Amino acid sequence: MKIGKNKMVSLTYDLHYDDAEGEMIEQATSGKPLSFVFGTGLMLPKFEAHLEGFEVGNPFEISLQDVDAYGELDENAIVDLPKHIFFIDGEFDEEMIAEGNTVPMMSTSGQRMNGLVLEITDDTVKMDFNHPLAGESLFFKGQITEVREATDEEIAATLGGGGCGCGSGGGCGSGCEDDLCEDGSCSTDSKGGCGCGC
Repeated sequence: MKIGKNKMVSLTYDLHYDDAEGEMIEQATSGKPLSFVFGTGLMLPKFEAHLEGFEVGNPFEISLQDVDAYGELDENAIVDLPKHIFFIDGEFDEEMIAEGNTVPMMSTSGQRMNGLVLEITDDTVKMDFNHPLAGESLFFKGQITEVREATDEEIAATLGGGGCGCGSGGGCGSGCEDDLCEDGSCSTDSKGGCGCGC
């Protein structure tokens, strides 16, 4: 069976920065493969395009420039927020809002996103809302381990859950809620993003 729309695909991979010689970011192993319904918008379009038509056992190597992965670093996504919005019962939440922590937030329009705390001053908290892999070129090397028809339930969960939504700004690692992600295998970004997904 070949990879195509609405097929359930499982694969293993090593994910590196830049190329095969770059630092390895993450692995999907045979024990914890990446599994997803192909063609439902969960994966990066260029990643999926490369895999279409592949079969079980096929190896693959995929190089993605930043514009085809998580985009270029957006300076406008680094913002100073008023410190008072992080107060709970009149006290600043020092445990959660600490430099280096990634904090789940929601925009005024209701979009979920993660912000990395860069700096805390007397009045503001500087946060970076770029995807953790923004500005990075990525290299995947792996193998297809399963291709089968997705069940109606798997397709419905994928389309309705939105947890791994490609381009959603949130990310697989930051919001995997559907059954396809329960083992954590959809995250291809150990820093909380969705390597293949968002």
